[in-house]
Amino acid sequence: MIRTATPDDIPLIHTLVRELADYEKEPHEARATEAQLHDALFSERPAAYAHIAVDDATGRPVGFSLWFLNFSTWRGVHGIYLEDLYVRPEARGGGHGKALLRELARICVARGYERLEWSVLNWNTPSIAFYEALGARPQDEWTVYRLTDGALAELGTG
Repeated sequence: MIRTATPDDIPLIHTLVRELADYEKEPHEARATEAQLHDALFSERPAAYAHIAVDDATGRPVGFSLWFLNFSTWRGVHGIYLEDLYVRPEARGGGHGKALLRELARICVARGYERLEWSVLNWNTPSIAFYEALGARPQDEWTVYRLTDGALAELGTG
């Protein structure tokens, strides 16, 4: 049901990223190109990794996870930051999301990583309920900050 992405999956991953952006009501923010995804995932030193969820009955890809390593100075070891987890609407409830998270948890355990982290939009109650049913807990005391576009350029060049 879950397999490691290959370079041949880049068009699929690109499509799934765009579908996720539509679901999150931010299609204009999904600007990554296939070439950028290929470089991030399959260069000599990859910056990110991906897995594909495949429907066992049809063999059709139905979702993906895209993640990268982070590091905890408090724990002294790497962890996984899950950038994207997406399962197509028609395949939800079939265990694909759980299987993708189980694969990432398996990688964490096998490599001695002590954290698997991600963000979820506050309005995405179905996903929140799903994550909490798996034992994940929100980190309510933390607020995510982000610099992009003009503010990032101004700080970086000022």
